Amino acid sequence: MFYVKEPLTESLEVHVEINDENVFCHCPVCGKEVRVDLEKVLGSGEGDLCGTSVLCDACSRELLGVRHGDGSEA
Repeated sequence: MFYVKEPLTESLEVHVEINDENVFCHCPVCGKEVRVDLEKVLGSGEGDLCGTSVLCDACSRELLGVRHGDGSEA
């Protein structure tokens, strides 16, 4: 099990297990909160946790030039 540990005071820490439902980031384009599946994003071994960004669906579609995920050109 992996977890994050954050000290709140000298005598109190919070431990939160990292799983496929509680990892998030902010889209670097629009700032929207995005749920992240670390296995999909980092599973190939070609990324790192600090240097990787995940775009939201809308910004990804805009970047790829498609509408509503249907594969049509924007």
